[in-house]
Amino acid sequence: MPRMKPHPDVDRVQSDSDPIRHDWSLDEVRALFALPFADLILRAQRAHRAHHAPNTVQMSTLLSIKTGACPEDCAYCPQSVRYDTGLAARSLMEVAAVRECAAAARAAGATRFCMGAAYRSPKARDLKVIAEMIRAVREAGLESCATLGMLTPEQAAELKAAGLDYYNHNLDTSAEFYGEIITTRTYQDRLDTLQAVRAAGLKVCCGGIVGLGESPEDRAQLLRTLANLPEHPESVPINRLVRVPGTPLADRPDVDPFDFVRTIAVARLLMPRAHVRLSAGRDDMSDELQALCFLAGANSIFYGERLLTTGNPDVERDRRLFARLGLTAEGHEAGRIGT
Repeated sequence: MPRMKPHPDVDRVQSDSDPIRHDWSLDEVRALFALPFADLILRAQRAHRAHHAPNTVQMSTLLSIKTGACPEDCAYCPQSVRYDTGLAARSLMEVAAVRECAAAARAAGATRFCMGAAYRSPKARDLKVIAEMIRAVREAGLESCATLGMLTPEQAAELKAAGLDYYNHNLDTSAEFYGEIITTRTYQDRLDTLQAVRAAGLKVCCGGIVGLGESPEDRAQLLRTLANLPEHPESVPINRLVRVPGTPLADRPDVDPFDFVRTIAVARLLMPRAHVRLSAGRDDMSDELQALCFLAGANSIFYGERLLTTGNPDVERDRRLFARLGLTAEGHEAGRIGT
C-alpha cells in the first residue's frame, strides 16, 4: 500500500512527556504513521517505558464459551452462520467446565481470563449463566473479561454486578471502511455498547484488525477514534487478519509486516497507558516480527493454543521466545510463563 506522506507538523507530534490526550487530529496521527521506522519505534519505546514496566508482558487466555451460529455477517469471522467454514456450532458451556479452564490458565501463567461467545447480543437466560462463570473466574484468582456482542446499559450493569473486570468490543476498522466488512450492525451500535460498558463502571478492551483490505488512512482513523474516546481503552488489541477459508476475506493478501508494527507503535503513542495486545494472527508471525511488536510497545498477548476458533502459538514456543528476549510475564518471576 502507498505510504502516507509526512505532515509538516511531524516534529510537533506528542512527545513522551506530554499529557494524555483525547483531541488528536487526523493530520497528527498521519504524521506518526509517516515517521521513519526507527524514529517511530524510538518514540513508542520511550512512551512505553514512561508508563509500563519494560520487558514485562501481560498474559491472557481466551476461551470460546459459545461457538458458532452467529447471525452477524462480519466478513472475517468463521463463526458467522452465513459462511461455510466447517466450524461446528457449540452451545454455551457448563460453568464447571469454565472453572476448570480458568484454573488451568492460572496454573500456566495467565493473569486475565477472557470469555468469548458468538452472539449478536446475549439473551437474559444466558447472561445469568455467564454471570456464574465470571464469579468462577474471579474465584480462581484471575481478572475476568468477556466479549458477548452488543450490550444494553442494563446488561452491562448486570455483568458489572457479577464481578466482570473488562468488556471487549472491538471497532475493527475505521467508520469509513466499516461497511465493507460488516452490514448487520452499525459503527454507532459499537460505540453505543462501549458507552454502556463505561457507564456501568467496566474497563474497556477495544481495538481493531489489520489486513482487512483497509488503507493506511483507515488505520489512522481507527486509532484516532480510539484515542479520542472520553477515556482510553485499558486494553487495545491489535489483530492481524486470520484468513479463514470460507469467509469473504479468505484471499486477502498479507499485510506488510512493517505496516503492522507501525500500527502497534502508533497505538502505543496515542494511548500510552493502555495495554496494547499483540492479538490474533500471532500463529503465522515469526519470532522476529513478534520481537519488533514488543519493541514497538506491545505488552500483552493471548497465551494458549486457541483463540476462539483459530490457532495461536503453542505454549512451548511462547516460553522459548520469552526466554530469548528476556521478557517477564506480569505477576511471575522473570522469564517464567507457567511451569
